[in-house]
Amino acid sequence: MRTDGRESDNVEDRRGQGGARMPGGIRMGRGGLGIGTVIIALVASYFLGIDPRIVMGVLGGLEGGAPAQVQVPAQPAGKPTDELGRFVSVVLADTEETWREIFRAGGATYREPKLVLFSGAYPTACGMGQSAAGPFYCPLDQKVYIDLSFFRLLQERFRAPGDFAQAYVIAHEVGHHVQNLLGILEKTQQLRQRMSERDANQISVRVELQADCFAGVWAHHAQKVRRILEPGDLEEALRAASAIGDDVMQRQTQGTVVPDSFTHGSSAQRVRWFRTGFETGSMQACNTFEVRAP
Repeated sequence: MRTDGRESDNVEDRRGQGGARMPGGIRMGRGGLGIGTVIIALVASYFLGIDPRIVMGVLGGLEGGAPAQVQVPAQPAGKPTDELGRFVSVVLADTEETWREIFRAGGATYREPKLVLFSGAYPTACGMGQSAAGPFYCPLDQKVYIDLSFFRLLQERFRAPGDFAQAYVIAHEVGHHVQNLLGILEKTQQLRQRMSERDANQISVRVELQADCFAGVWAHHAQKVRRILEPGDLEEALRAASAIGDDVMQRQTQGTVVPDSFTHGSSAQRVRWFRTGFETGSMQACNTFEVRAP
């Protein structure tokens, strides 16, 4: 991926500034959406015998419950100066360019999200963010949170190396921000609260697949306007999407696949919806809620 573009002003480098749970701290809500939450949930299920839904409720903040009490560090945020941090900043800037233009063409204004680099744990408006949960988006403060160690995990454990695989992860979380601006996250969260667990999981899958599709929409327009792709980049993104499908994760950790427990979608679904966004460049093509079987 070409990385000679501008760097975003919306990256907060909070590495080394992890907060702690403190009585009397800021009252935080729930609602984080993480691409990697299912990873730690399934690993905990396999090795510790913990129900993965419990882990996902704690780490992802999707199941409601009492809000966490956390205290936000007072130190000012810096801009990343290391190579990987600056790469994240370039990718975020490119998503800003793309979504600003898409929203403008539709007569709307795109509000740019912040992206927070953290290490280990960091307080968010959706509760205490944990690196084990993978990158996630918090709709309550409109920020993407990433511990860059996830990219090493993506390369070494999930055999999905490459800078465009990393860019796909960032673009997926920005896709959740787009859903938030459009009111999709709020509506689907309200729906899930009134549904059975099985039906709520299906809604979660559709949310995640749409974020994959939006990531593809970004890649389509970024390539068309700024020619950011290099040979092999698209394959890197597709390999990453395939590697973190629910079916692959479940097969690796528990030996069986339980589709009713999917929360992010199968490998085939994730690849298909990223491709849909990339090939069409159309947000309308990403309506995962209208198709019978996404």
